[in-house]
Amino acid sequence: MSEITLAETRTHNPDRGVYPASGDYVHAMEVVNPQRLLFVAGTMGLDESGAAGATLEEQLDLIWSNLRTILGSAGMSVDNIVRLTSYLRDASYAGANAKARTAALGGRPVPTTAIVAQTLSESWMVEIEVIAAA
Repeated sequence: MSEITLAETRTHNPDRGVYPASGDYVHAMEVVNPQRLLFVAGTMGLDESGAAGATLEEQLDLIWSNLRTILGSAGMSVDNIVRLTSYLRDASYAGANAKARTAALGGRPVPTTAIVAQTLSESWMVEIEVIAAA
């Protein structure tokens, strides 16, 4: 596995003409001269056998563990994430999802979108897809 490299990134949060960004969110992230881009499919809170976590917290823990494993297979880490989309089965999951994302990213804000959507299986509470750059 190769050493993790971080592409140069620049956040863009205009002072006027758009609503303000929050502490865990940026409007845009520019990736300057990346050598590699990794597009990660929607990742669910499933264990290695394919069983879903029983609770929202368990599924979020599994999702972030799965994402770390997938990123690691490409010689990357969560520090390489430059874009994130969360698909929530219920809007009430937004707070826990944001808390898990903030913890997983160590407070580093990235452009993120949360969408409430019907998932393919009722047992899947959250699905997260990311783009990473190195």
